This record gives sequence, C-alpha cells and structure tokens, in this order.
Amino acid sequence: MARRHARSGAGAGVSLRGSIAFRLAVGYGLLLAASMATLSGIVYFGTVGVFEHSIDSKIMSVEAHLADAWTSDGRRGLVREIDAQLHDLIDTDTEVVGVVDAQGRVLAGNLGHWSGELPASGELGFGQMQRNGAPVSVRLIATRLDDGSRLIVGRDLIELAAIRDVVERALLISAAVSIVLAFFGAQIFRSRLEARIGRIRRTTARIAAGELSSRIVVMGNDEFARLGDDINRMLDRIEALMEGVRHVSNSIAHDLRTPLSRVRSRLDRALQASADPHALVADARLAIEDIDSVISLFDKLLQIAALESGVRAGTFEKLDLAAIAHDMTELYEAAAEEQGVLLRFVGRPTTIRGDRDLLASALASLIDNALKYGRGGGRVDVDVGTVDGAPVLTVRDYGSGVPVEDMDKITRRFYRVDQSRHLPGNGLGLSIVTAITQLHEGTLALRRADPGFEASMVFPHA
Repeated sequence: MARRHARSGAGAGVSLRGSIAFRLAVGYGLLLAASMATLSGIVYFGTVGVFEHSIDSKIMSVEAHLADAWTSDGRRGLVREIDAQLHDLIDTDTEVVGVVDAQGRVLAGNLGHWSGELPASGELGFGQMQRNGAPVSVRLIATRLDDGSRLIVGRDLIELAAIRDVVERALLISAAVSIVLAFFGAQIFRSRLEARIGRIRRTTARIAAGELSSRIVVMGNDEFARLGDDINRMLDRIEALMEGVRHVSNSIAHDLRTPLSRVRSRLDRALQASADPHALVADARLAIEDIDSVISLFDKLLQIAALESGVRAGTFEKLDLAAIAHDMTELYEAAAEEQGVLLRFVGRPTTIRGDRDLLASALASLIDNALKYGRGGGRVDVDVGTVDGAPVLTVRDYGSGVPVEDMDKITRRFYRVDQSRHLPGNGLGLSIVTAITQLHEGTLALRRADPGFEASMVFPHA
C-alpha cells in the first residue's frame, strides 16, 4: 500500500518531460522544424540548382558553336568567333572564352592565369583563375582541338556566389523566425492541451472527493468534446448505479429488519415459555418461515446478479414462446379461479432463442403480479404475437393500474407502490423480469392501460 501511495504521489508531481502535453508540443515543434528544413532545401536547390544548370547549358552551347567554327574555318574562324562572342554585350562581365596551346599559353580570348590542371577534354569542371587581378571561381569546359591546342569556355561564378549568399541569408533568417514561431506555437499548443486536460482532471478530482453530480463542461465538437461527453454519460450511469446501490442497501436493511426482529421476538418468547412444548414448536416453525423468507430474498438477489452477468446465455435454444405461455397460463388457472379472476391466453406459435426455465420464471412473475395487484379487474390476458416482426409476450390486467409518478421506478429493486405495501412481496419481481429480458437481448415495455396495467417482453427478431 505504501508503494502504491508513493507512486501516486510521484504521478501527481510528474516532470515536464513526462507530460504528454510537453511531448506532443516537442513533437509538433520538431515536425514544424523538419518541414521548414525540407522546404528550405527545396527552395535552395530550386534556385541555386536551376541557376547552375542554366550556366552549364550556356557553356555547352557556346562551346558547341565555337567548335563548329573551328571545324568550318580553322583557327582563323575560331578566333573571329571568339572575338565576336566577347563583344556581343551579352554576359561580357562573366564569360570566359579563349584558346591555349599545348604549353598553356593564351592564343586568343580573355583567359587569365589558370591555377592547377584543366579538366579532362569535354568535361565540365571547377577551378580558380585570375581575372582583373583577383582570383575568381570559374565553371568551364576545355575541349582539345586537332592541333593540340585547347578551346576553353567558361563562366565566372561571382553572380552565382552572390545569389547563393542571398538565398542562404534568406533561409537562415526564415529558419530563425520559424524556430521562434515553432517554439511559441508549441507553447500555445501545450497550454491549450493542458487546459483541456486540466478541466477534465479537476472534474474527476471533485468526483473522487464525493461530488458525484459534477460533470465535464463540453465545448465544441472535437475529440476532447466527444471524450468529455462519453465521460459524462459514464458518470451518469455510475451515479444511477450508486443511487441504486444505496436504495438496495436501504431496502435490504429494511426488509431484513422486520423478519429478523420477528425471529428474535419469537425465540425470546419460546425461551420464556419453554415449559410449553407446543408453544415452543409453533414459535420455532414461525421463526423458520421468517428465515426462509430472508433466504428467498437473497436467492432472488443472487438470481438477478447471475442474470446480469449473462452466465445462462450459453444454454439458449430455439423455443416456441406461445407454448411456454400456454403452459404457464394453465398452471395459474387454478390460482386465478380462487381469486375470482379470469385468466385467458391468446397466441400463435412464435419462435425465439432463449432459456425455457428463465422465460417461464419471468412469465410467472408477470402473471403473479397481475393476479396480485389487478384482481379488482376480474380478468388477466396473456398474449403472444409479433409486432413489426419482433416476438412479443404481453400480460395485462384490468385493475387500478400503477400511478404515473411510479412508472419509471417500478423496475428498481425493492421498489413497491404505496398502495401495494400491505401485500406480500419484496419488490424484486419486475427486476428479475427485466434482467431475464435483457439477457435475451430484449426490452421490457411497461404502460398504463385504460383500465389496468400492461407489461410486454419484446424480443429480437427470430
């Protein structure tokens, strides 16, 4: 027990890292950061990459044009085309074009001093070149000509570097802004999530403290609202069950007090009149009858508990509901005649799946109630039929009926209408019938007839 309380205390002081709201907020922030990183990569490679591809395309185009000039007119034609290329006022500041001999001397063009080896013939490469007295990065292609010289066509990458710098700065700024926004967004997300969960926790804490009437305030139609609605329905059911438990406890205490008091008084009287064996036997017999009534009460409670647990559902078989009703009507005919009541059966063969003994017990309780409480009407009808294809077993009396204010309460355990408290019984009959009907996946429908009272057991379609 100490360990359990220690764990509860630790849970009450759960760390920020252990909070589901914190973990979700961190996950939200990481997801946003990953999304921004992916988007930044797409933007970066979509701009710088496209510009690099454009440079390569222009280099290859110029190289192909100059190679054609070499093929057509030799070196003279090539030099003429290089001069025209450098003076066409198109990309003059960045284009690099020229011819070098086998020893690397510049024969034509605007080539500067080259650092390192030239790339293999026909392949694009990067390198460093002196232009206007300063080293610059160059993207170029060097094509070997027939006489051993090499045609060099390239582009100064200063513009690409400037574009790359602008894009990188923009992405860095956007990354910083995104991180700030992700942080504050995660905090807002966490605070709102904790607020919603906090309302539920505060309500459950009040309920745990004994305020069973507390309910979660449902706002909107999101997952938390649906969860709150489900919890509220569960709490309504728990409150009703607790009210039923209190009612049952009070009723059991009341119903046990009377027979036990009688047993005690009779045993006390028997001890005082122990000299008279006849009085002793009579008191003992009456005490046994009272004890039997208490045992019967507990048997009925155990029967209801067994029915509600569904332990008898495995014994179901196909049955003729009308045959069961006919047999039970014949069984009660003699008792009805003694009370001056006409007990009548009307029905036709109706098949359901169920337990014969339980259905007979439920019908016996309904007929017994009709004879007991509706005897003033002089007639009880037992009917078996179908309504919209669903099998229905109905018992109706023509007595004084049940008051309107008691209709919603008469299926509670131990509940008895005021006008029937002088009659024998313990208020469990309709509770047992309800449990048997629900075990058969049916419903018990009760209504005030004019005159009398009607109870119908409605079963699922066969």
